[in-house]
Amino acid sequence: MDRLFAYSHSPINVYFSKNSKDFVVSEIPLYEFSGKGEHLVLKVRKKDLTTWQMLKAISEQSGVKVKEIGYAGLKDKAGMTIQYISLPKKFEKEIEKFKHEKIKILEKTYHDNKIKVGHLKGNRFFIRLKKVSKVDAEKLKNVLALIEREGFPNYFGYQRFGNDKENFLIGLEILEGKRKERNKKMRNFFISAYQSHLFNLWLSRRVEINRFFASFDVKELSDVFDFPKDLIKNIKKEPSFCKLLPGDILHHYPYGRIFVCNDLDEEAKRFANKDITLTGMIPGKKAAKADGIAGEIEKNFFEECEEYLDKMRGSRRFAWVWPANVDSVYKEENAWFEMNFDLPKGSYATVLLEELTHLKN
Repeated sequence: MDRLFAYSHSPINVYFSKNSKDFVVSEIPLYEFSGKGEHLVLKVRKKDLTTWQMLKAISEQSGVKVKEIGYAGLKDKAGMTIQYISLPKKFEKEIEKFKHEKIKILEKTYHDNKIKVGHLKGNRFFIRLKKVSKVDAEKLKNVLALIEREGFPNYFGYQRFGNDKENFLIGLEILEGKRKERNKKMRNFFISAYQSHLFNLWLSRRVEINRFFASFDVKELSDVFDFPKDLIKNIKKEPSFCKLLPGDILHHYPYGRIFVCNDLDEEAKRFANKDITLTGMIPGKKAAKADGIAGEIEKNFFEECEEYLDKMRGSRRFAWVWPANVDSVYKEENAWFEMNFDLPKGSYATVLLEELTHLKN
């Protein structure tokens, strides 16, 4: 499956290694911790370990069961991660003795409730690109500014699909009953990969539509799309690169509820102001469906899984996101381009990096 880039610049040559010096992700908690309560909250730094490996190490040394440890999200093995976990306060003395060469407890506090999956505002990323020429550094700076202003498609990253990129096929076979998977977590993971695959296919089509509207005039677009001419004119004049369509399911950004796009002109203005964003469907029995023209496009990609909807949890996912608090610096003496940015939860820094450089994993 080939994801379509939003923007048309030529590839920018860089070297990137996802290691603990060049890739750092720091969680941004959903709320401030109260400083009191029966749950011990730890700010933990890990290097080159998955979240599960970190939790297992803490469990083995402290005696706390892994299922008693709360966390907001799972993090990749590669790179350095700073994240928050919670555990019952009664294990505090054991935690004070904790030592691990790849794990360090940076801070501790307390809270009334256990941290749960999703209790996360977003993540802040540091990425260092190497072997960057002065000319390419200027290109990176300009494209990064474009992405900060216009946003980028919120694809699921390569991590979801496995080394051979075929996890989604296993998920489909499980849904079809052609394959058995006794491990519930792995079963859900493979089915999630299938859902993610369909989402990416749909999003790539929406990116293609955006590129058409950016490149062609109204007459040419009338030859491509079977839309009323007045609608084509309205879509064409939307201020953002990403075009909204009648019937789209939108979401208040970065928090709030979903709603249907009925007033295209008004919602396009709010989208340009980053007050709302476009969503795509994660297919399942509870997923809201788009309507109108947007619904017809969505149906083309998700109708293949209609008979399996009862076997999947459905939802809507941000289809378009914007990096926030962006800064960058070029260190010419090292040929390094370093950048920091925030992304909402569920978004992949590697997807932004691919859009930035046009180099795919």
